Amino acid sequence: MQQTDRDPAATAQPRPASAPTGLSPSRAGDFMTCPLLYRLRVIDRLPEPPSPAATRGTLVHAVLERLFDSPAEERTPERALDLLRPQWERLLAERPQLAELFAAPGQDEEAAATALARWLADAEKLVDRWFRLEDPTRLHPVERELYVETALESGLLLRGYIDRVDVAPTGEVRLVDYKTGRAPSRDFEGKAMFQMKFYALVVWRWKGVIPKRLQLVYLGGGGDVVTYDPDEADLRSVERKLEALWQTISQAVTTGEFPATRNRLCDWCDHQASCPEFGGTPPPYPLPIHITLPEQG
Repeated sequence: MQQTDRDPAATAQPRPASAPTGLSPSRAGDFMTCPLLYRLRVIDRLPEPPSPAATRGTLVHAVLERLFDSPAEERTPERALDLLRPQWERLLAERPQLAELFAAPGQDEEAAATALARWLADAEKLVDRWFRLEDPTRLHPVERELYVETALESGLLLRGYIDRVDVAPTGEVRLVDYKTGRAPSRDFEGKAMFQMKFYALVVWRWKGVIPKRLQLVYLGGGGDVVTYDPDEADLRSVERKLEALWQTISQAVTTGEFPATRNRLCDWCDHQASCPEFGGTPPPYPLPIHITLPEQG
């Protein structure tokens, strides 16, 4: 599992600055939301502490992935909930620091246990809600947590992880992604679906197949399923957008100009101490950094 994109619960020690080598949906989204956030994550590679919400998302994804190891008739809510605690213990064994999410300084063991139980109960609700949105006994994924990567003709490298790939008996491909938050309003649906169009473009350029359907499964709130059926024109448009975005990123990397952009996610940002919008100062820019620009078409 790629920690930078698929594992928001992972913590990391500060690492040497580096030049970006390609785009993933999350990093493309970072730059479009706030260029400074992109810089702090990709170039400065500042560590980010785990959060209960992000770690819960990692846990729920793991449960839904592992459930499909069981025969179709055994993919029940009870079986999924039985997987929750073992998957949490696996994550905790891999990253013992996650225990700190529920053990504040000076907090006794009973209070920490209560906080963990409440957190696990919230995860159970998300898993249970999934069964009201999809029937896993009727699903036969050909891939789960699939790492995809392809280089466009320009040389731009695209990569990411797809939660689930379904293939119908007639050959149609469906890409599915689980979201543990609420479904966005209609005004923000397009932004949310950009990630799936990104994946569809990668699959098309990699395998020569345009996915028939893109599906976002939202487990938060009352639960919702949002679908979109792309065509070649859609994916060519996404490709042009990503090429233009990479040009802009490349220029920012060369100049070191990554402006901070205030947005509705600022309140949850881990990097306010490095953001001028909050009175902070970014680390010194590690010039010189150069990356290869794609050819202009």
